[in-house]
Amino acid sequence: MRMKAEILTRWRLALFHLAGGGLSIGVVATVAHFFESSFLFPSLGPTAFLLLYAPGSRAASPRSTLLGHLSGALTGWLSLAAFGLLDAPPALVAGVDWPRVGAAALSLGGTSALMVLLDAVHPPAGATTLIVSLGLMPSLWQIPILLGAMLLLIGQALLLNRLCHVHLQRPELDDPG
Repeated sequence: MRMKAEILTRWRLALFHLAGGGLSIGVVATVAHFFESSFLFPSLGPTAFLLLYAPGSRAASPRSTLLGHLSGALTGWLSLAAFGLLDAPPALVAGVDWPRVGAAALSLGGTSALMVLLDAVHPPAGATTLIVSLGLMPSLWQIPILLGAMLLLIGQALLLNRLCHVHLQRPELDDPG
């Protein structure tokens, strides 16, 4: 009987993620479509999952989410500037040369250190810094758009988690804090 309850709980959690994850990214993608902006980017995916799967963890707090992605975006941009890549085509087009290796390494290392210093660890921000340092979002003006997308995603996750508190038991993540 206990096994059946665990399976039912797991299915309910999976359905919550199917609907919640799809809805939250769908709303962000719709905004990106209507405003023809870079409002949709890959690190939103792991952020949405974390916000819905472990909403009580420090890594999923609004503070950690925003500061983590801000740290990633700024560090990625500074890494591009440090290696003279602000006007270079993205790594997906031009390939990975030594300056790009340096920018990617500096961006991830710098973002990781900054998140630790700010006590705002949010693992998906590691993807954001690489998105920027690999030249996929290379402009400084894109950072407020990135943060706007994060704010929209955080708001949706808070609302979904509050509305759907249908006794979903979420397995605990290993949270160092």
